[in-house]
Amino acid sequence: MPVSWTLAVVGFALLVLFLFLPRRGALARWRRWQAHTARERLEDALKLLLDHEWQHLTISPGALSAALRLPERRGLQLAERLQSLGLVTMQGNALRLTPEGQRAALQVTRAHRLLERYLADEARMPLQQVHRVAHRMEHRLTPSQVDELDAALGFPRRDPHGDPIPAPHGSLPPLSGVPLTDWEVGQPGVIAQIEDEPPLACAQILAEGLAPGQVVQLLEKTPRHLLLTNGENEVRLAPAVAGNLLIEPLPAQADKTAGALPLDRLPPHQRGEIVALDEACQGFTRRRFLDLGLTPGTVVTPELLNAFGDPRAYRLRGTLVALRRDQAAQIWVRPLPLAE
Repeated sequence: MPVSWTLAVVGFALLVLFLFLPRRGALARWRRWQAHTARERLEDALKLLLDHEWQHLTISPGALSAALRLPERRGLQLAERLQSLGLVTMQGNALRLTPEGQRAALQVTRAHRLLERYLADEARMPLQQVHRVAHRMEHRLTPSQVDELDAALGFPRRDPHGDPIPAPHGSLPPLSGVPLTDWEVGQPGVIAQIEDEPPLACAQILAEGLAPGQVVQLLEKTPRHLLLTNGENEVRLAPAVAGNLLIEPLPAQADKTAGALPLDRLPPHQRGEIVALDEACQGFTRRRFLDLGLTPGTVVTPELLNAFGDPRAYRLRGTLVALRRDQAAQIWVRPLPLAE
């Protein structure tokens, strides 16, 4: 057989192997990718439906297509697929989750919000990025891995945006808080939640230094802007952006922290009494603080300063504890006189 024919046969055989090799061939990989993409779209749809139902809103198949950025035909096919799997039903023109669909949606939502908590607290990722990264990772976790992540984080109750994290086999608590656009001028309140969609609105709010747990006061409201303060800075937001801030009445902690300041702002060698841990301090971080003795009534003093400024050593109960600036900011203290 001529050499050219031999090379052609060998090349054809290699091409067949590349395309059709079981599990590793291009065709097998393409089918796995296609199945994974279909599963992602299905889970994204369930998560979106759960979020709408939590907010007492309805969504049609057409609106589902638009929200997931799918052609209308593909969106209708997705809605039909969800119905065939027994995950949704149609009520008029609205899609509604079945009990089975709600369980599946809660599992994806729980994975997403725990990942956001991990990325923000443990991986130290900027809050503007955690939603996008968690969205990519949430589909890869098994239920047992989600349980392990929950335990490793200390069973946090909320994600970094203030959204509640579903408990295993549980449900979401009722929606709390009202949009800032509906809040009364002059009435103080606490930021309960920052909606992470749309991302640009969320990014603008975070860039202004606003975060869940902060006490704010609405100073001015006009059709073109809302002016609020967090006690340090005044922030001007367009109504379309301000609607992404959900506000609640001041909790009991607000009374405890009256006249107090975050530990990171306590001057060097100034003694302070811990009055509360911030509501934003959840899960593993809160448990670690309690294990270190950072509890209400404890007297703490800023001592040694790192050459780079962070972390810093604080003296309490005869020992030194190192805390990063962002950790110390979650501990409220009331300054004590220099000499008693």
